[in-house]
Order: sequence, then structure tokens, then C-alpha cells
Amino acid sequence: MSATVLTRPAPAPAEGRISLRANLRHIGALVRRNVMQIKQDPESMFDALLMPIVFTLLFVYVFGGALEGSQSAYVNYTVPGLMAMMGMNIAMAVGTGINSDFKTGVMDRFRTMPIARSSVLIAKMVVEVGRALIATIILLTMGFILGLHATTGVFGLLAAVALSTVFGASLMWIFILLGLVAKTPQSVQGLAMIVVMPLQFGSSIFTKPTTMPGWLQSFTEVNPLSNLADASRNLINGGPVAHSVWMTLAWAAGITLITAPLAVARFRKKT
Repeated sequence: MSATVLTRPAPAPAEGRISLRANLRHIGALVRRNVMQIKQDPESMFDALLMPIVFTLLFVYVFGGALEGSQSAYVNYTVPGLMAMMGMNIAMAVGTGINSDFKTGVMDRFRTMPIARSSVLIAKMVVEVGRALIATIILLTMGFILGLHATTGVFGLLAAVALSTVFGASLMWIFILLGLVAKTPQSVQGLAMIVVMPLQFGSSIFTKPTTMPGWLQSFTEVNPLSNLADASRNLINGGPVAHSVWMTLAWAAGITLITAPLAVARFRKKT
């Protein structure tokens, strides 16, 4: 009589046991999945492709003459500032996408797979950072067509792009958290606009704060978008950059340190 040997099934790998190499592989696979979604729905790239063109033409030709005396002078002022605005607008899409994935049941499928929960969020951010870079390149191209001059050369230009990318990536954690808290994609957009509008228009992106009332000037001084706009402007046009650059990096680090753990904890609880 032969003995029957019972073997215990191997336990599924827990998230904490997933190696760094496996985690990177999962992120790469999820990035490819998100890119394929864009390929199947090319309209989702319209904001990154068309928004820089529309905003540049609109602000330069509507406000240029009134604020700087000429469109050519205003290009050098507002295009570096619009880099800050562009990163924030692109970052809003992360929260909407996360919320939609929960509504369509995609996250239920991820829950059954032996992957790190953080890889889902990081893959989303990688794709959105790529979209933000595309939007920034189009914005700068339009700026050069309209007369933008990068007096500091290629290094200053690349430093401004890198700084706006780092800050935009930190903002994505805010919108991811909004996407996890809000009930519908529409409510994510509504909540995001409440955050975005005061920061964008209460800043030095479009005009010098010296023309604003005192209480609003105080707000623009601490507004992270003002620091980013000033840093990008001086990195491209020339001028003191140390204070505005360090303030922007400090804001990016602070936002990430506060909102990233909250977003990851909320995501794990929800999945």
C-alpha cells in the first residue's frame, strides 16, 4: 500500500516580500499597459498636445500688449510661468484616472495579482510625467516660434524643465489622494479646480505681483507656483535663482512627504 504524500501549497508572495527587481518589472508592465490605453484612446492626449498651444497663443496675444507693452516681451515672461501651470494641469489627470480605474473594476483585477500596490500608483505617475514632458516641449516650441529667447543657454532651459517636472510629480500625489477620496471622476475634477484656480491666478505666472493688493501679494510670495514660475523664468532669462529654486524643491519635498504616505495608505485600504 503506497503512502500518499500531502504537500502544502506555496503561499502567495506578500507585497512586503516582493523584490526590488520584481517591483520594477511590475512597474514596467503597468507602464506599458497605461501607454497601450493611450494608444487605443488617442483623444486622451489632446490636453497634453493642444493645451500648450492654446494657452500660449491666448495669453500672449490677449494679455501681452496690456501687461508688458508688447507680445514679444510678454513671451519671455509668461512662457516660463506657463511651465508651472502646465505641470499642475497635467497632474490633475492622475486623480481622474485612478478614480476611473476603481469604477471600471480594473483595481479588482490588480487586487488578485501578486504585485506591489505601490507599483500601480508609480506606473500612473511615470506615464503622466511623460505626458507633462511632451506638453512642456510643445509649450517651449510655441514660445520659441513667438520669440522666446533662452539667454542662459541649453543648460538653463533643461534645468527649468527638470524643476517643473519634479514639482509636477509632487503635485500628482495630491490629485491621487483626491482620486481615492472622491466618489466620481467628475467630483475629482471639481475638487481639483478648487485647488488649482487660486494657485494659478494668485501667482506670478501671468503678471508681476507688484500690481496686486497687499493681501494678495502676501499670498503670491508663499504660493509654490510663484516660486516655480520665478525659478523657471530666471533659469531661462537669467537672474538670481537660488532662493526660488530651493523654495520650489522644498515645497516639492514637503508635498510628497505629506501626501504620498496618505495616498498609499488610502490606496492599500481601498484595494
